[in-house]
Amino acid sequence: MSPRVGVAPLRRAAIVRATIHCLATKGYAGLTMKRVAREARLSQGVLHYYFKDKQAILAAAALRVSADLDRRVAAEARGARGARGRLRALVRACLEVAARDREFWTVFIELWGESLHDRALAAVNARTYARSRRLIAAGIRKGVREGRLRRLPPDGAAAVVLAVLDGLSLQHTFDRRALPRATAERLCEDVLWTYLRRRGGRR
Repeated sequence: MSPRVGVAPLRRAAIVRATIHCLATKGYAGLTMKRVAREARLSQGVLHYYFKDKQAILAAAALRVSADLDRRVAAEARGARGARGRLRALVRACLEVAARDREFWTVFIELWGESLHDRALAAVNARTYARSRRLIAAGIRKGVREGRLRRLPPDGAAAVVLAVLDGLSLQHTFDRRALPRATAERLCEDVLWTYLRRRGGRR
């Protein structure tokens, strides 16, 4: 029997939240359908009704944290002035996830690792990165139109932005004493602004 109207979205959300928590505490190796069901306070039968296996649950969790990161970036960018302000907002939002929200950041890390071994998860990861590049490229195009950013291939420049963000976020995650969040943010912004800004333009 199908679940009542309105129940399905709530159950899916509960399962995804439980998955994120289990990943943060047990890692992907310790993620089991039984553990997720217990954390979500649902039966395993209900869990399997919505997700066929733990790969499917990880994919749903990845989509959830990606959407949440988009909202954080948008909220941080609200009221930001100019191209550099928008860049600073992007950096702050991304580093905040790595620094303060271990559960969400763990989902990204686990997805990267499992994508090497699972084609379906690799496809999810590829779509996530493609979407991020599109959003960043749109911001770069806007900065070029404003005369603040130099003309670069937007998609390639977006890939560079993501590479710097991911790299500094991971280093901060693995050794916070060596690379405190404030230092990571400053380095990230300085490196990317030097790369992106129009030569001879305002700082």
